[in-house]
Amino acid sequence: MLAAGSMICTPFREKTETCRTLDLISRAASRIVCTNKLGKHTSQTGRRPDGFASGREGEAMARLFAAVTAACGLLATVAFATDGPGRGVADTNWPHWRGPFGTGEAPDADPPVEWSDERNIRWKARLSGKGHSTPIVWGDRIFVTTAVPYGESLPPRYSTAPGTHDGVPVTQRHEFVVLAVDRRDGSVLWQRTVHRKLPHEGAHYTASLASNSAVTDGEHVYAFFGSHGLYCLDFDGELVWKKDDFGEMQTKHGHGESASPVLAGDSLIINWDHDGPCYVLALDKRTGRQRWKVDRPEETSWSSPIVVEHEGRPQLIVSGTNRLRGYDPTTGRVIWQCAGLSSNIVASPVAARGMVFAGSSYEKRALLAVRLSGAAGDITGTDRVVWSRSRGTPYVPSPLLYGDSLYFLTHYQGILSRVHAATGEDRPGAIRLAGLGNIYASPVGAGGRVYITDLDGATIVLSHEDTPRVLAVNRLNDGFAASAAVVGRELFLRGQRYLYCIVAEPDR
Repeated sequence: MLAAGSMICTPFREKTETCRTLDLISRAASRIVCTNKLGKHTSQTGRRPDGFASGREGEAMARLFAAVTAACGLLATVAFATDGPGRGVADTNWPHWRGPFGTGEAPDADPPVEWSDERNIRWKARLSGKGHSTPIVWGDRIFVTTAVPYGESLPPRYSTAPGTHDGVPVTQRHEFVVLAVDRRDGSVLWQRTVHRKLPHEGAHYTASLASNSAVTDGEHVYAFFGSHGLYCLDFDGELVWKKDDFGEMQTKHGHGESASPVLAGDSLIINWDHDGPCYVLALDKRTGRQRWKVDRPEETSWSSPIVVEHEGRPQLIVSGTNRLRGYDPTTGRVIWQCAGLSSNIVASPVAARGMVFAGSSYEKRALLAVRLSGAAGDITGTDRVVWSRSRGTPYVPSPLLYGDSLYFLTHYQGILSRVHAATGEDRPGAIRLAGLGNIYASPVGAGGRVYITDLDGATIVLSHEDTPRVLAVNRLNDGFAASAAVVGRELFLRGQRYLYCIVAEPDR
């Protein structure tokens, strides 16, 4: 066994993300060996709830296991983005709103095909407040965010944004809350109010003040509320650090905020695009201190950044009205950029096997497929754009990249396209989703199936094949704008009223 704290990678000029992750394991082991802290979760039976023995040795072993688990999750993500689907701890969790690979796929999951309010619902938990953030899952914990109004009613405060329409005014102060829910039974393990404020504006009537999804590295939860701050909590709900000095975001038409953060190694990165100075910001995930900040000539977008590994180096991909860009996440340097998307970017890009796919649909429709190999500088109109299309492109829901297929919805309507990701060839092309209305949630893929949930509580389940078949249309008495999370045999849906754990229970 390696000595704690030893270097376990062969030194070379540029260490890969894999080597940095292995170093993380070594450093974590070093910290654990030196600790004398007694575990605070010790039970009266002499064993901790997680199965490790109580006392100093048990606490050390449990913390070592957690550190290795988190590091192995990073290894799994790197393995997929580089050479294809990897297998690791992150695969059996849902650490990011688009899953372990940021593509919407749950590689080893097998959720149920059918359910209803009376069937295959293991539990449902009522959540306070309102939020459209996607649940994230690690181990036996589910993390969600919400905004809870409190106090006396105040005179309505309407958005003053130019062209504002369909907005809901602010009439109360709000608490911005992070919750941990027990995956086994839906009970609330802890609920932490991280901020209280009278919001400067409301949002579109279909939106919420907690639409940005959290992200986790298996040790900490990073909850972003946009104008209302960024908060790092441990798995017991204790605040580690916060950053609440971003100022007030001025979104186009006053329609609210929703871009979620992404982890890139030891950095936490956010995209701050609004009708004001725009930038991408990288923070040290351990302390919240700024690592770099890069201005970008953009306007409001609701798209979340993603991180991919290409040729041994990570790239940060961010969609934008003026340019789709690839950044070096260690410095913020722009590696490449490509024009062609519309304004009002909402859908987030997806990427795998050396290609990036980004779409939009507003005053025009656009979908770009970019090959990362050789992409440098302005690649607009070059052969680095492998294919593009100007019909049936996504507005609100992000695409699903599932195997060699790219799925995307037309605007936010019930028309699904399935194309070959490498070539853009229709396989079979557009499919009308009978029984579904408008769709904000992004599709997910698992168990050889595709799941798409509409605003009115219907989820269609399709077979993942060249000519998809409708396997089921399931309905719940709730409304859904948040995207699904899929782990193991369980599908988690966050509704307007409840958080649902859907699983095929054995017949009794």
